[in-house]
Amino acid sequence: MTGAPALIEVEGLAKSFTLHLRGGLVLPVVSGVSFSVHPGECVALGGPSGVGKSSILKAAFGNYAADQGRIWVRDGDTRIDLASAAPRTVIELRRRVIGYVSQFLRVIPRVSARDVVATAARDGGADESEASATAERLLARLNLPERLWSLPPSTFSGGEQQRVNIARGLAGRHAILLLDEPTASLDAENSAAVVALITERKRQGAAILGIFHDLPVREALAERIIDVSAFAKASKPAGVAA
Repeated sequence: MTGAPALIEVEGLAKSFTLHLRGGLVLPVVSGVSFSVHPGECVALGGPSGVGKSSILKAAFGNYAADQGRIWVRDGDTRIDLASAAPRTVIELRRRVIGYVSQFLRVIPRVSARDVVATAARDGGADESEASATAERLLARLNLPERLWSLPPSTFSGGEQQRVNIARGLAGRHAILLLDEPTASLDAENSAAVVALITERKRQGAAILGIFHDLPVREALAERIIDVSAFAKASKPAGVAA
């Protein structure tokens, strides 16, 4: 961690869900969540399943609205509260500043793996030739066979799709990376390749917030672990994800 200002600052975040199919039951998930992530630092969200880790990560991407609190994101010299930002601002921050790697790849059908990754690179400011080169470099680093690059990822195995997903998340060179179990469907060799790429992004100054159930991966990447149990307000009923 450097002395540079934090790229993510979460202040007093609270999140709950209203279960309309259960008579409007309000389910509190977390409250009072506060932490920061600096350039070159990886912070892991820890705690048992259902405690609220994914809710915090999705709030930091603007997918979940916050009930209370602030989620400050630094865009150059400007701090923007993601919790109260206009939808257009959130979309622009996602394009340029905040990258997200989920557990599942969702892409337009029939678009090739190379183009999926190159599009993310272009959104991050790369020109056409640089975007294509970035896509091919990342897919190669992640051990995806070249014969698959021109094919749509919908035809791939789960592990192959996840490698495309990770390549897309890294291609835009976002200052902030949110990672939701990025190695969950990968073998040891490909997990090591992911760890190497994420470590490089840390060295280049990215601020990384992630969920890592793979303990060796978490130990290799995270400087700090935030125990989300300390902020949890309730256990989730069956069928409700937190």
